[in-house]
Amino acid sequence: MSEPPWRPGGIRRPKPERTAKIPLTRAQIVQAGLRIVQREGIDAVSMRRIASEFDTGPSSLYAHVTNKDELLQLMFDEVCGLVATPAPDPGRWKEQVKELARAGHQALTEHNDLARAALATIPTGPNALRISDAMLGMMLAGGIPPRMAAWAMDRIFLYITADAYEYSIWRSEVKDAGADGQQFILQLSDDLVAYFKGLPPDRYPYVQENAEAMVGGGIDQRFEFGLDLLVDGLDKYRPA
Repeated sequence: MSEPPWRPGGIRRPKPERTAKIPLTRAQIVQAGLRIVQREGIDAVSMRRIASEFDTGPSSLYAHVTNKDELLQLMFDEVCGLVATPAPDPGRWKEQVKELARAGHQALTEHNDLARAALATIPTGPNALRISDAMLGMMLAGGIPPRMAAWAMDRIFLYITADAYEYSIWRSEVKDAGADGQQFILQLSDDLVAYFKGLPPDRYPYVQENAEAMVGGGIDQRFEFGLDLLVDGLDKYRPA
């Protein structure tokens, strides 16, 4: 016989309701990974760390992402989606290739060291393929033979990702030094010039004599110089 409700132990208290968790999506997981990369870098990304962002366990992520490597590729492709790809214009194909390269470089530098995920891999996500198809089309429209265009595209993308990754390392060193970025670079440049000028001229005559030229130029200037070398050099492969 049950106790009446006015006696101790006779009152049935309702069980606390648990808030139902909203099912995760692949897009949410990718965005969480990108947030972590921007704050802390690619080494901070892990399945466990991302799961903690949603107050859940890593096992809940594996229904959407196989492992960290796949996640990094998905994150890279998401960043590629930020880059616009215009239709090829034969009259300004060089300018288009450079504009596309600059846009890709900017998207990567804005996401810390994510560029490292693209090194030694062949990105095949839909957004990465869209960029590859656009750049290839621009070169073909300019008269570059297919094989030369494909190889040039590979070299340009390698240049973009490697430069963006190196830039992220520089930013990390500046941050660790706890100094103003511009002041840090100026001081480093002065130190390098002094070092090069102090080299024995009988062993390193050209470096010692051209110390300022070795160190001069900003990051953007050097990136543009390398881009010009790669794109303008394609002229030699165009049919007469």
